[in-house]
Amino acid sequence: QQWHYRGVRFPFFVDLSRPEDVLNHTSNFYLDTEEGVSVGVWHTLPASQWEKAAGRSPEWYREALGDGSPVIIFLHGNIGTRALKHRVELVKILSSTGYHVLSLDYRGFGDSSGEPSEAGLTRDTLYLYKWAKKHSRGSFVCLWGHSLGSGVATNTAVKLQEQGSAVEAIILQAPYTRIGEVVTNHRITKLYRFLPGFESLVWYLMEKNNIEFDNAKNLQTLTSPLLILHAKDDNLVPHHMGLKLHQISLQARKKLNTDAPIEMISYDANLGISHSKVYLDPNLSDVVRKFLENLRQ
Repeated sequence: QQWHYRGVRFPFFVDLSRPEDVLNHTSNFYLDTEEGVSVGVWHTLPASQWEKAAGRSPEWYREALGDGSPVIIFLHGNIGTRALKHRVELVKILSSTGYHVLSLDYRGFGDSSGEPSEAGLTRDTLYLYKWAKKHSRGSFVCLWGHSLGSGVATNTAVKLQEQGSAVEAIILQAPYTRIGEVVTNHRITKLYRFLPGFESLVWYLMEKNNIEFDNAKNLQTLTSPLLILHAKDDNLVPHHMGLKLHQISLQARKKLNTDAPIEMISYDANLGISHSKVYLDPNLSDVVRKFLENLRQ
């Protein structure tokens, strides 16, 4: 199933082939994830590589991916591109904390070709994950999904687990249970009256086209370590959905008899994080470092 809308390509003023306009130490490249589909990716280096990066080629960046630093694949939400401000600000923090970050624009988003669909977004991410594993020479790879991207992350993780290679870590930022429940919540709370019209419309279009990205179902089977980040003042995906996913994951761990860690951080409203501004958490760098370092010991 596909959903069609044009607003996925803003901000229009950013040339996605020139990440240096908004983000330092970053190389742009494209991957052909299947016939007729080319996706745009930004590779941002960890702090340890910053000084060496000036004037370097995309090939040099690809080699640098194998330096042993963990890799985070950042999967964004359903509006805009890899150049949106709140995404760029998050990537800056992850980069300075010591991670390679691969920011993907799925098919139909940004300068990526093709039409978006649930299966298509999942295939794009699966391809990028396997590409990252290969070129990082088997380094630690984490999937980070925000909003819609949380469903892309868990869909991909389920596929990888079925193929016998569970993801080393999953971080879900402002995740929902399933798309339809977000739309239902908007109707019940009349939230759509206060959202930018376009934002609300996109969720509605996805539900109408049977796009599910069912995190609640996926987390019942996943065995990967999980960190959930969710703000109590989230104005788009209610905080109680993050709490529900946390509980589903804890129950699944018992049922599946695995001791992989599950953590959740709930942000108080006074931080102003809402749905997208997790970069406002002054402790974010420490939180992510602690979570991932404990897994790598």
